[in-house]
Amino acid sequence: MNKIIEKANSLIEKNEPFEYWILLKESSEQIMLIEENIDGEIEDFVAVQGIFSLGKNSVVKNGTRIEGNVFIGKNCTIGPNAFLRNGTIIADNCHIGTSEVKNSIILSGSKVPHFSYVGDSVIGRNCNLGAGTKIANLRHDNANVKVFLSGKTIDSGTRKLGALLFDNVKTGVNSAINCGCILPKGSLVMPCEFRQK
Repeated sequence: MNKIIEKANSLIEKNEPFEYWILLKESSEQIMLIEENIDGEIEDFVAVQGIFSLGKNSVVKNGTRIEGNVFIGKNCTIGPNAFLRNGTIIADNCHIGTSEVKNSIILSGSKVPHFSYVGDSVIGRNCNLGAGTKIANLRHDNANVKVFLSGKTIDSGTRKLGALLFDNVKTGVNSAINCGCILPKGSLVMPCEFRQK
C-alpha cells in the first residue's frame, strides 16, 4: 500500500487537479492483495470482517468495526466507534474518530474525528474535517459522477465517487461536499456550507 500512498502524495504535491477516480480504482485493486499484519494495538470489542494491516504504534479503539480489506499506517488512532469499510487506506499519523470511511485514501496527518462520512475520496495531507462533515459519493439519479477538471466537465465513468481534497483543507462543522468536488490546497469550508464543485 505504500506505493499507492507514494503515488497519491506525488499527485497531491503537484497541486493540480487530476483524475482521482483512476487512483481509487488502482488502490481498490491493490488492497485486495493485502496481507494481514498487526504491529499496533487492537483494543477489546473491535469487530473485524476482512483482512487489515495495522502499522507500528497505531491503536484501534473499542467499538470500531472494520469490514473488508483496510490498511492503517503508523502512529494512527482509529476510533472509538469508527467504521472502516473495504478499500480504505490510511497513511501515517492520522486520526479517524467516530466516523465512517469507505474506499478512500487519507494521507498523513489528516483527521476525520467526529461523526463524518468519507466515501470514495482522496484526502490530502494535514486536512481536518470538522464534526459532521459529509462527503457525498452518489448522485440522486444514479448517473455517473461528473467532475469539473481543467476547465471542462468530465464523466468519471463511475456512479460512486466522492471528493478530492488537496493538502491543508479544513472543513467546518456540519459542512457538506458534493460528489465530484475538488478542493484546492488550503481551502476553508465554513460551518454548514455546501460545496458543489
